[in-house]
Amino acid sequence: MSNFFQTIKKHPKTISTIFVIGLIIYLMLKLELDVRAIAIITLVVGYITNVFAGISILTASIPIIGPIIVNLFAIPFFWMLNLTGYFTSVVAIKKGYGKTVMSHRIVTLTLLSGIIIGYILGHLIPV
Repeated sequence: MSNFFQTIKKHPKTISTIFVIGLIIYLMLKLELDVRAIAIITLVVGYITNVFAGISILTASIPIIGPIIVNLFAIPFFWMLNLTGYFTSVVAIKKGYGKTVMSHRIVTLTLLSGIIIGYILGHLIPV
């Protein structure tokens, strides 16, 4: 458990960003904004501040179960992206778009490569 507290001490910006985003969400709910708008704003702010990587770092620092939780969220995401590429390929082949199939597969491969590179850079460069 000390590893978890050391991680919290190493990332005070991440912790404060999570609290600020949580406070903003609470205020938007109290002001009765549309829930879809709150979700979009939260996703955009979370993406800009890179807080999702920070949450995964904090989750992974929990002994024994933390890395398992992070893997449970990360691996199916890649499977779903690959599955999406296969479905678009099947639809394009049935419609007779051979070049479209190739471009869809290239876009999917590029997206997966970009996510992997971003994940590696996110661990090399501290938040």
